[in-house]
Amino acid sequence: MVMISEFDWATFDHFRPFFTRVFCFRERMAKVHCKILVFLSLDGLVAMISLISFLSAMAFGYMYLFPTHSPVIRSYGIPESNVSNGRSRCDVFKGRWIHDESYPLYDSSRCPFAERGFNCLANGRKDSDYTKWRWKPQKCDIPRFSAGAILEKLRGKRVVFVGDSLGRTQWESLICLLMTGVEDKRSVYEVNGHKITKQIMFLGVRFSSFNLSIDFYRSVFLVQPGPVPRHAPKRVKSTLRLDKLDALSKEWINSDVLIFNSGHWWTRTKLFEMGCYFQVGNSLKLGMPVSKAFGRALDTWASWVETMINRNRTSVFFRTFESSHWSGRNRNSCKVSKRPSLTSHGRDRSLFSDMIIKVVKKMTTRVTVLHVTPMGAFRSDAHLGIWSDHPSVPDCSHWCLPGVPDTWNEIIFSYLLSNNGVSFTEQ
Repeated sequence: MVMISEFDWATFDHFRPFFTRVFCFRERMAKVHCKILVFLSLDGLVAMISLISFLSAMAFGYMYLFPTHSPVIRSYGIPESNVSNGRSRCDVFKGRWIHDESYPLYDSSRCPFAERGFNCLANGRKDSDYTKWRWKPQKCDIPRFSAGAILEKLRGKRVVFVGDSLGRTQWESLICLLMTGVEDKRSVYEVNGHKITKQIMFLGVRFSSFNLSIDFYRSVFLVQPGPVPRHAPKRVKSTLRLDKLDALSKEWINSDVLIFNSGHWWTRTKLFEMGCYFQVGNSLKLGMPVSKAFGRALDTWASWVETMINRNRTSVFFRTFESSHWSGRNRNSCKVSKRPSLTSHGRDRSLFSDMIIKVVKKMTTRVTVLHVTPMGAFRSDAHLGIWSDHPSVPDCSHWCLPGVPDTWNEIIFSYLLSNNGVSFTEQ
């Protein structure tokens, strides 16, 4: 959309002699042909239309060559790439899972940065078929993950993940994928010597041979937790400041690739039943629904991105809500299948995913939406189930590694490579 200021007619003063000659010519012609009034009227109408068309063309041509403002682009991204014929476009999130014996891409038991809790095979799962499914878009193929090529592209860069435990899973997945391209495994280490656990707010892995950092910041709500306001009801134990981004956000700015996710903690169980309520400014919002609060937090996040992110440096992604496969009347039953589901059973849609897309659409900074909700809807086979580090607590939210999060990373880095001249391949 191009914004155009008030038109300056003084710019056309040098055309005035030409316009004068045109009008004088018209007057002389009218006198010569005054006896043929009908044809004169017709001729005058045609000439006037021609003159108006000429002036309009001149004006728009001038504005095209000398625009008064730069274009302002308001768009959101879903990874698409021109395929080789230059005409079709591929939405990589429309497709299906196909069996591929060349998968998985790594062995999580050989990756020291994969949590034992996500390694389903090491935790007793007998079937490994869930690791052998590849995502196939309808109109193209995602290039196979090339650790060497991606490590070279990321040389000297900083990749930052921000979000909840699903974001940490994707962070671990990327590190394990990239380690397959590193000869000296000892050159990859956690910067503070920390063991990978869910409680730590910051985890950073360094690929020293490539001067590459891949960091994870635990920020499950993205916005800032706050203390109990004075005179608040007794049921209020803490608040979420919907108008203030997490204080950790100052650490996210200096990055080259920035990947967000949120949503799984935005439930009544994890909020109201724990005494956590919403606050905007000095006002406590006791009656605000969770979905409305999530939207308000997304607006705060979007404002931060618009004002703090260097658009010329940082590629920003936001992953939509991941499909879970809880069942039963109270959604407390977890039955992990042996193969992907044939139907989505309505799990391909999410209110939170729709809200993320809606907010990003309004932004001027380019943010790529990783709309993973539909593809995860079919993977009822790929959850932790009882094969986590807490087998007595079934889990139909998190994913086994290797598994579905690997596909998210394949898409992100295929997209980054496509913007650097490596395109998705046509079907």
